[in-house]
Amino acid sequence: MTKRFKVTTLVFLSVAALTLALWILRGLTLLGFMPGWILWGLIIASILLAVLSAIR
Repeated sequence: MTKRFKVTTLVFLSVAALTLALWILRGLTLLGFMPGWILWGLIIASILLAVLSAIR
């Protein structure tokens, strides 16, 4: 039996995974050229999507 997730949950998980991957790669200086505001935008987007997913 497979469990189906809501669309908002899948989007949240995708953005959270992307944020985590970029954060780790930036910390290893592989993406050190990336501006910090991009990372902060992804973190804020993850938080907002988590709230939206919880409400729906």
